[in-house]
Amino acid sequence: MFAQFLSIVFSSIKLDRSLYSDNKFFGEAGIYFAGLIMILDGVAGAVAANSFVKTSIGISGLTAIFTWLIWAIFIYVIGVKLFSDKESKVTFRKILIAVGYAHAPGLLRFFAVVPEFVVPIIFLTQFWIFASLIIATKQVLNLKSSFKAFGIVFLSFLILAFLSISFVMSRMDALPISNIT
Repeated sequence: MFAQFLSIVFSSIKLDRSLYSDNKFFGEAGIYFAGLIMILDGVAGAVAANSFVKTSIGISGLTAIFTWLIWAIFIYVIGVKLFSDKESKVTFRKILIAVGYAHAPGLLRFFAVVPEFVVPIIFLTQFWIFASLIIATKQVLNLKSSFKAFGIVFLSFLILAFLSISFVMSRMDALPISNIT
């Protein structure tokens, strides 16, 4: 079981598209493996970010699970419902698992222990996750075009970023900030 988990992680890190084509990785344990990858990705992000901002590891893990669900919903709606190549029979569960697997490069953030390398590692792994998401989307949705897969992932990202920024900005008024004059 652990060997299969490691196989999934290393395949995702290597950007191996066969990971998303082989149905053996989408069995009963797939959802748990994907969830574990997402939790570990959130924890790794918190560990890396703690050199700049003190972040709760528990909250980061929960945020990663929430983000996983939102990413998968947007990719499902945009890729399957709005812009599918053909009548796609892809289930939401398969997309959810693929999005989880695609976040495995984020586990490399655990190695961001040297403060000078934290920001480059975070950016590198974020782009790596983005590339992995494009590959996962193309394979799972059986898309002919990598450009279309990029568009689906990028549009999902823009919506997610807009919602995140809107949420943070709406909370700014709730912060107890004193006006010094």
